[in-house]
Amino acid sequence: MITHLRRIAFILILIIIWEVISKLQLFPAFMWPPLFIPNEQGGVTILKTFIDGIVSGQLLEATGASLLRLVIGFVIAVAIGLLLGFLIYKFKIVDDTLGFFVASLQAIPNIVWLPLAILWFGLGVGSVLFIVILGAAISVTITSSAAFKGVNPLLIRVAKTMGSSGWHLFRTVIFKASVPQLIAGLRIAWALTWRAVLAGELLGGGGDGLGTLLDLGRSIQAMDLIFSIMIIIGIIGSLIDNFVFVRLEKFVFRKWGISTT
Repeated sequence: MITHLRRIAFILILIIIWEVISKLQLFPAFMWPPLFIPNEQGGVTILKTFIDGIVSGQLLEATGASLLRLVIGFVIAVAIGLLLGFLIYKFKIVDDTLGFFVASLQAIPNIVWLPLAILWFGLGVGSVLFIVILGAAISVTITSSAAFKGVNPLLIRVAKTMGSSGWHLFRTVIFKASVPQLIAGLRIAWALTWRAVLAGELLGGGGDGLGTLLDLGRSIQAMDLIFSIMIIIGIIGSLIDNFVFVRLEKFVFRKWGISTT
């Protein structure tokens, strides 16, 4: 509770400082770009626009559209990534070919695929989902294959001695031993997915998502709208990370005896 109160107080202090700077015009136009901290759009104005957007439903609708793409893209990417990761772990020829190819694709930023995605799927949701799935699937593939390969060989030898083999060995020993590392990989993959959704909507057109609304704010130079959307993005990122992945990670670590807290 104390930690949450400190965070809220810190954010409120930042808003107050922002409001004072904008209203008192502490940075004249010849020293500071007018659009950076507009005199008429301080911290209080941003909060008012944010609340109005929530009440009117505009921000909620855009958030829902972006989250839907996030969930769809993430689920598909995880399924593909785990399957490819297993194949790379299981078969040497797949590791030498597909594994090498996937590792090479990792160096290419997601957004670089957007021009091709637009050519293949056109402007809209299809191109956004393509770059979302591609980027996250590559991350999950590399993480999962590394996790499966990194299982302690002693565990595998003991399990084989006790008669475990094939799918039973993978399901009961290798996969379970890989879960802590897989959780960490999924945490990274979802962050990549969230960023890809917003970037795709911003540049490739997502119809009615947060990225599209962000581009609208840029085009009409509405700083209050832009910062309101940034607040939404930050809140969603913090909530998903702290209330989903951090808790899941702590649960797994306790269950696996890695941590007692």
